[in-house]
Amino acid sequence: MASGVAISDEVVKHFEQIRVRYHGSEEKERFKLVIMRLSEDKKSIVVDHKCSLKIKDLEKEADIFKKIISMLPDCDCRYCLYDCFYKTKESSKQDLVFIMWAPDSASMQNKMVYASSKVALKAKFQGLKFEWQVNDPADKDLSCLIERLGGKDVIEVEGKCV
Repeated sequence: MASGVAISDEVVKHFEQIRVRYHGSEEKERFKLVIMRLSEDKKSIVVDHKCSLKIKDLEKEADIFKKIISMLPDCDCRYCLYDCFYKTKESSKQDLVFIMWAPDSASMQNKMVYASSKVALKAKFQGLKFEWQVNDPADKDLSCLIERLGGKDVIEVEGKCV
């Protein structure tokens, strides 16, 4: 990897679980959001268990998208896999969105490490359809995600009409 940061086996395992939607398990136990961060020693990318969400964690949320976005820290970078449910004019869809969160308030060193590690991480995530780069709180807006998912053809995201 260009940055010298390794990708933990657990990250790959969580990708497989969210990608196949953990068939055979209860739907409530499926991952909705897997957040990844640099380890404390900054030598590997690991799963951030405190911020990752399963469907059961979102049952009482009035606005699932806002809850997903609220899991991103204000001053540090993160990678995310978000299992997004949305509808277009033609059909209902569920796709994984790879999110790279690199806010302006994060340190330059962290932003550089995350940016240089992204290609190798995405190489482990075969079959991703959508990527969403978020650098500013204004980019966290639902309209920015909708643009990635298909723009004007999207009529609903996470049960909310747009």
